Amino acid sequence: MKGWWSLPGGALETGEWLAEGVRREVLEETGLHVVSMEFFTVFERLMPDANGKMEYHYVLHDYICKVRGEARPGSDVSAVEWVREQDVKNYRLTEGTLEVIVRAFRGKKK
Repeated sequence: MKGWWSLPGGALETGEWLAEGVRREVLEETGLHVVSMEFFTVFERLMPDANGKMEYHYVLHDYICKVRGEARPGSDVSAVEWVREQDVKNYRLTEGTLEVIVRAFRGKKK
């Protein structure tokens, strides 16, 4: 989904605990170290192929994280940015991302 903005994330490795995967993915994609985190919500994304047949079904577990380090793009992302709440709507975001971010700013778990 090159050209789209989203939250850091990715697939778990075999035998990897969810918390470990969150830490690893955030570090790989942003250069930031997660020092604490709180579960926020689960979001599902269904993605059909060009013919409308379901190709992917993602189950995304989102966390509110405290981080340390300096943000920098990893090898599988184009850019990393800190965005103010009022500016997030100006980005081309993947489906469902805006709603999760807005709820997180307001502290409303689902």
